[in-house]
Amino acid sequence: MEQHIVGILSIQNVTHDVRAYRLEKPAGYRFGPGQATDVAINKEGWREEKHPFTFTSLNEYPYLEFTIKSYLDHHGVTNELYTLKAGDQLILHDVWGAIAYKSPGYFIAGGAGITPFIAILRQLHKDKAIGQNQLFFSNKTSGDIIYHEELNSILGQNVHYILTKEDDPSYLKGPIDKAFLQREIKDFSRPFYVCGPDQMVKDLNRILGELGAKPDSVVFEK
Repeated sequence: MEQHIVGILSIQNVTHDVRAYRLEKPAGYRFGPGQATDVAINKEGWREEKHPFTFTSLNEYPYLEFTIKSYLDHHGVTNELYTLKAGDQLILHDVWGAIAYKSPGYFIAGGAGITPFIAILRQLHKDKAIGQNQLFFSNKTSGDIIYHEELNSILGQNVHYILTKEDDPSYLKGPIDKAFLQREIKDFSRPFYVCGPDQMVKDLNRILGELGAKPDSVVFEK
């Protein structure tokens, strides 16, 4: 198994519980938008505690970036990551396929489930190929929205934010259920890219099938 020990270059706050970790990039290390790797902390007691994270940087960047939500009520990898600082080290493993872009369609994300889509959308934006892709992004509150301003810049009117725990007339109100999709989606023959909590992904795959989406056009993280 491939393994690289890399230093943390910087840590930036994205939201109240999400941070962007920028890391040294090993020579020749390559990945595609939507791909991921298993990450461990190079510290006693944590080297075997691997956790999958999706790259939010593009392959051409001189650094690697992961955008990670820390669950501070769990004594796990994301909690321990929150204690790290620039100069500390992580262990990276093999790159593996996660969510791959096919063609323009609908991205549906719940919370930290946006992370596999970040590099895909950044690459499309760079290539001037964002086209009519649309993003439906569900969060508990507006303060939970990851890369809010950047997503606005990339997608313009084609980004739709849904809140489940906050009432704000400038946002849609969740949940993303069958009635919501029937109301908001115009063409169920286009690809769907789905990522979020396990139950959300399971429910949406079933609902999208009921609404006419073809199984091979629904892309989700396996």
